[in-house]
Amino acid sequence: MKLQDRVILITGASQGLGAEAARACAEAGATVVLVGRSQKKLEKVYDAIVSDGCPEPFAVVFDLLAAEEQEYERLAKAVAEATGGRLNGIIHSAAYFYALSPLEFQTVAEWVNQYRINTVAPMALTRACLPMLQAAEDASVAFIGESHGETPQAYWGGFGASKAALNYLCKVAADEWSRFPNLRANVLVPGPINSPQRMKTHPGESRSERRELSELAPEFVYWMSGESKGRSGEIVYL
Repeated sequence: MKLQDRVILITGASQGLGAEAARACAEAGATVVLVGRSQKKLEKVYDAIVSDGCPEPFAVVFDLLAAEEQEYERLAKAVAEATGGRLNGIIHSAAYFYALSPLEFQTVAEWVNQYRINTVAPMALTRACLPMLQAAEDASVAFIGESHGETPQAYWGGFGASKAALNYLCKVAADEWSRFPNLRANVLVPGPINSPQRMKTHPGESRSERRELSELAPEFVYWMSGESKGRSGEIVYL
């Protein structure tokens, strides 16, 4: 129970990698805050966690694409009220992806929306929750990255650029937090996994070429636990 008595917030928790991260953290003893757009999908993850005998989670329906300053502040306030002001970690798993295409076919709206979810939302939510993270004895923020954020390639356009910006965001946060020994920020790059997004970006790839989401469970527990203390500003390929 490496996450006993910890509170971990996960975005994109209604499906895929976010849902797996939520279950992994809950099974390790954490009280998880599930954030996602679909109430029905969040309820399914919520029920699965409760049925497994884990600490009862909190579920918050929240649209990162439409959220502005005040919505993030209200979300942070709601989390504080639900958890008694406790927050030990955030896993920014929510992601927005349109389609692989040449730059000539990509639109301004596609770029803006991908940046809003993949870069701006992690910044805004982390900033809103920062007082709780600073007050925690130990706190960890994990940004879920993508290899094309470091290795530009044709057709990845707006998505790859937004993930490159996410890497930059993490590095800035880690540098600013270097004076706080209880805070850390890292980028975790899952690689080929059986997630809805991977199936969309690589439709011709067979399931055997990808790892199951459950294989990453120990990674989430490690990076949200005290075992990863002292590691910050890293881009880690899982």
